[in-house]
Amino acid sequence: MAAGALGLLAVVRVGFMIWPSGPAVAPAAASSSVTTSSSTSSSSGRAPESKANAKLVASADMSLDPTLRLQLLLAVEGINYGGSGRNIFVEQPDAPPIPIPIQPPADPTPQGPPPPPPPPNINLKFFGFANKAGEPKRIFLSENEDVFIAAEGDIVNRRYKVIHINPSSAEIEDVLYNHSQSIPLSQN
Repeated sequence: MAAGALGLLAVVRVGFMIWPSGPAVAPAAASSSVTTSSSTSSSSGRAPESKANAKLVASADMSLDPTLRLQLLLAVEGINYGGSGRNIFVEQPDAPPIPIPIQPPADPTPQGPPPPPPPPNINLKFFGFANKAGEPKRIFLSENEDVFIAAEGDIVNRRYKVIHINPSSAEIEDVLYNHSQSIPLSQN
């Protein structure tokens, strides 16, 4: 008998799940939900509204009736967006762009050819003096292994001209590059 009673109870339960309770009950539940959501949204507008909306969504999911329910649409239409941060439904100006570093323009004036390289150093070294009475002062100069004897105005190694001989230095000019250099006259 107990098994028969449990079987009958199971058949009734399955019957209610297969056949919905009818169109008269669902609109009444939806209208009561709509009235509670509209009354709560006018009073506080925070947590009770979300609970009422949850009931509407739950009741809509339970019955898969394809008819359009305007009460549910009206209830959802009254929901206000209350998120934190930027409202994506309101037009706002875009964020300012990231500034791009501006590089100064290249110098448009033509530079022309590069300047000539500096003249090479004069490689002559003082080697010694030659003094005779009544003759001009002469100096001995060396470049690498070559030794030259020169007085003021002489040209040495077909390139260097001795301009002036002082007691402490000699002024030498490179004739090819038109460059002068002073060579110290000291003995090592």
